[in-house]
Amino acid sequence: MRKISENRQARLGRLFPDGQRSPEELAQRKAEMQALMKRCDEIFEAAKPKLIDDYYDWFMVIEPESGDYFIDKDDQVAEQKADEQYPNARCVVYCINETGACYRA
Repeated sequence: MRKISENRQARLGRLFPDGQRSPEELAQRKAEMQALMKRCDEIFEAAKPKLIDDYYDWFMVIEPESGDYFIDKDDQVAEQKADEQYPNARCVVYCINETGACYRA
């Protein structure tokens, strides 16, 4: 049987310490994400009454800077349409229904 050394120290910390983010950077990213979601929510709520009757349960991908949105029955196709026109944009996916929630169980 192998003996464990008494001098052994526990290794603390993360696996990749260089990849850690500062609390300020995390707060900034959270604020940016909240601003992005707020803008997309506004666009979704404005477009929902026009689309809900004809496109119920279709997917809607919103590009917040331009206000453009792309709809399709398949979420991946809608995302492709958005990516073709805005390749470097951060887009948000909604389902055209009362809540905007996707992938209900």
